[in-house]
Amino acid sequence: MIEENWLWAVFTIAAALAQTLRNATQRELTGTLGTVGATHTRFLFGFPFALIFLAVVAAASDVPLPHPDAVYVPWILAGTLAQILATALMLAAMNERSFVVSIAYIKTEPVQVALFGLVFLGDKITLPIAAAILIATAGVLLMSLRPGAIAAGGNRPVLLGISAGAMFALSAVGYRGAILSLDTSSYLMAATFTLAVGLAIQAALLSAYLAVRDRAVLGNILRAWRPSMAAGFLGALASQFWFLAFALATAASVRTLALVEVLFAQAISTFFFRQQVTPREIFGILLVVAGVALLLWAQ
Repeated sequence: MIEENWLWAVFTIAAALAQTLRNATQRELTGTLGTVGATHTRFLFGFPFALIFLAVVAAASDVPLPHPDAVYVPWILAGTLAQILATALMLAAMNERSFVVSIAYIKTEPVQVALFGLVFLGDKITLPIAAAILIATAGVLLMSLRPGAIAAGGNRPVLLGISAGAMFALSAVGYRGAILSLDTSSYLMAATFTLAVGLAIQAALLSAYLAVRDRAVLGNILRAWRPSMAAGFLGALASQFWFLAFALATAASVRTLALVEVLFAQAISTFFFRQQVTPREIFGILLVVAGVALLLWAQ
């Protein structure tokens, strides 16, 4: 039986795995739906699964649905809108000449989420946790950045990457604030309810946007419902685990441990695609592992 103190770590690793699978599924959809259409599948097709999760939790736990008050509204709007904006900035960064630089700076999110969590939620960051965040983030930057990459790409991808990281950080803090503001004794209910509300808002907003700007994409999404359903399920599953982790630990701790996703990607590229690992990447991996180990010890 896993102690509750460690459940947040289990939820975070499960979320990182599900997100890795979702990203792979969405990449397959990009060719037919475009970047915006492929992104929308995680919200539109994820929402029904979020409702199923909520129904299962309500039936299994016999806990009534929360009644959110006025405090809940700005938190959930901050989470949902920041996530949409973060996705748009990330896509813009990916379209830049220096893809690797952009993604590397998006991974500065744990540092930014620690600052936002302290300011907006009062989440305390101890010295060991702060050191863990900086060490793990440095490892990701070392793995991602190559000599001359910044000079080749210019400042634009760096600014886009840092901005996307900031919006992802605000989104994490917003969702955690929403979860904590609910008047319920069940963290499982609070997280699952917030997931359903958040996906409902995002599905409605992006559907309205596409209906106005590119209605043909909506039709393409519906025609590709089978692969879109898989992406929606994996997206909802990943978010469910993220929200459960946010309910139990600070957003900074969760997003720092989430950097193990980089290790998963590195393992896939090494063992399945037979890509060689450079000494710089090995040192970066060691820094990420050291940062994650220090984070878990500090908890």
